[in-house]
Amino acid sequence: MTPGRLPDGFAVQVDRRVRVLGGGSTLLGGSPTRLLRLAPAAQQMLSDGRLKVHDALSAQLARTLLDATVAHPRPAGGPSHRDVTIVIPVRDNASGLRRLLTSLRGLRVIIVDDGSSRPVEPDDYASSSCDVEVLRHPRSRGPAAARNTGLSYCTTDFVAFLDSDVVPRRGWLEALLGHFCDPTVALVAPRIISLTQSDHLLARYEAVRSSLDLGQREAPVIPYSAVSYVPSAAIICRTSMLRDIGGFDETLQSGEDVDLCWRLVEAGARLRYEPIALVAHDHRTELRDWLARRAFYGSSAAPLSIRHPDKTAPLVISGWALAAWVLMAVGSGIGYLASLAAAALTGRRIAATMQGADTQLWDVVAVAARGLWSAALQLASAICRHYWPIALCAAIVSRQFRRAVIIAAIVDGVVDWIDRRGVTDDDARPIGLLSYLLLKRLDDLAYGAGLWCGVLRERNVGALKPQIRI
Repeated sequence: MTPGRLPDGFAVQVDRRVRVLGGGSTLLGGSPTRLLRLAPAAQQMLSDGRLKVHDALSAQLARTLLDATVAHPRPAGGPSHRDVTIVIPVRDNASGLRRLLTSLRGLRVIIVDDGSSRPVEPDDYASSSCDVEVLRHPRSRGPAAARNTGLSYCTTDFVAFLDSDVVPRRGWLEALLGHFCDPTVALVAPRIISLTQSDHLLARYEAVRSSLDLGQREAPVIPYSAVSYVPSAAIICRTSMLRDIGGFDETLQSGEDVDLCWRLVEAGARLRYEPIALVAHDHRTELRDWLARRAFYGSSAAPLSIRHPDKTAPLVISGWALAAWVLMAVGSGIGYLASLAAAALTGRRIAATMQGADTQLWDVVAVAARGLWSAALQLASAICRHYWPIALCAAIVSRQFRRAVIIAAIVDGVVDWIDRRGVTDDDARPIGLLSYLLLKRLDDLAYGAGLWCGVLRERNVGALKPQIRI
């Protein structure tokens, strides 16, 4: 079998949101949205939306569909749990570590004590049902260094990194390992959910809007896509590929997981997000700690922009879509007319791109409307999150801009609340719209404050530069 070729028995399934046009000759969808034209032979192999690899040609088509993000993998089998070593970086969280080990029965575990005030002792976990090895840093060097230390002692083909404040749910490992049937996959991540249900307001917000929870939809991990990175609180990696890129960057105080994902992508590896696999996380629910954590996440943007200047734009938008919404915000009759003209030009460009795909006028209108709506949501989010200091200053001096900021804050929050309803267990108490709006605004203010502090500290504005596409 050719290196990198998908194995026989491996299957792919076209995403249910992808539109099939021209009697099966064209697929419209993916993230970002694209038009994929299929040859007659490919149409026959994909007649029912599912393709099973059985030769070189079907393997090539399956790879094309996966890379175009219009289909998802359905692996057959996968490596054994005996091929995995669990690495747990920990610092002063003995109770969380004990809780985690209870869920890892029968697995080989390396605990890396990153300078705990009370050192982790091997005898403390002698009664656990795991093969436990304890390593220690005399002083704290950070989670990235702790993971790298564990990686250096790993002798298995795969290494799973689990933070001490998580607890995997049943079946998580098998669901993730199946993706490694694809020899080009270097990293797979589960969905991270809330560990406990609570009536605490912040806990209910975290249950639906945690920064660690990337949602219910499976996806490839690609910059500027629906899932642009995965958090290192719970991931499984192919050991050889991780070592090839040098492991985690220990110089990063935050964002080392984002950097790892992007370096793997740059090296030509493929990464997957698998929400069927669930890992529960003990979320922060104290307001001060929660805000500090959000700001900490925001502070990673500037260092990441220095390392990956082509991947950190807070806003990726079509120039025509941007013009349409800016003119709409002007509010005058001329502004509205110019906005409609810009929207019409956007539709015309899309129609030219889709020409020959046996599309109807409604298809063009739907794609154009979806693109303009997506641009509006991006703008609203960026105004409230990344650019809020500028937006605040502009709102103070301009009544017109103040109105635009208020509308952006409401639209961003309401749409986000609607999208995230139903992502928790049925028994969980839902969070109301007004409470959600308040916490969402605090969330964005804290993240934006951290981002701007990082920009000033690094003296680099790359994390604030939008990417405007013609």
